[in-house]
Amino acid sequence: MRSVLFALGLLLVTPPYAVVALCTFPLPRMARYRIISGWSRLVILLARAILGIKWRVEGRENLPARPSVILSKHQSAWETMAFQLIFPPQVLVLKRELLWIPFFGWGLALMSPIAINRSRGMAALREIARRGRERLAQGFWVVVFPEGTRVAPGAQRDYHPGGAWLACAAGATVVPVAHNAGLLWPRNAFIKRPGTVTVRIGPPIEAANRDAKTVNDLARTWIEEQQRALT
Repeated sequence: MRSVLFALGLLLVTPPYAVVALCTFPLPRMARYRIISGWSRLVILLARAILGIKWRVEGRENLPARPSVILSKHQSAWETMAFQLIFPPQVLVLKRELLWIPFFGWGLALMSPIAINRSRGMAALREIARRGRERLAQGFWVVVFPEGTRVAPGAQRDYHPGGAWLACAAGATVVPVAHNAGLLWPRNAFIKRPGTVTVRIGPPIEAANRDAKTVNDLARTWIEEQQRALT
């Protein structure tokens, strides 16, 4: 019943908020972000009120003062929205097909994401680096899910180098993040479970004077070690 009520709530708030999002088109990037991210905040608060999904954050003291690159585990839709409450203003690196989804994709497109064609290989990496540097300079953090897709709790996929490549190219700091949202909000699952998601922020990894493989390996090692403790 909780999941049904939550789905109905989404149906009620998403279309009108999409209209609001479209009206932000003439505004500067940061202003658009602050308005449109209100939808994610609303959804996460609805999830807490209706589904009983709460959260706690560990390691806030590890967040750098300047815009950085977040490399995070990806288990569910929850973290893509909750991170907008937890971290400073941010953009996502994502597959371009997500922008074609009615309502959701339209609003997402106005939040200055780094949308890529993953089939382009090295060209996609160069695009991430170029646009990522621009977003960091504009004051945005960049969120990357290096496994490229949602992964079930306890599972692991290869970590793609795009986020580490960007950090090295920009001389930015990498912030590794682990969490267990998939235990309560599984991938593609209609039924969600009440409980508390733990979001764990790791020590920053300086990418300056390091190669992308080293940075990627350091982030993966820390994240996967924490995942084993959280699941």
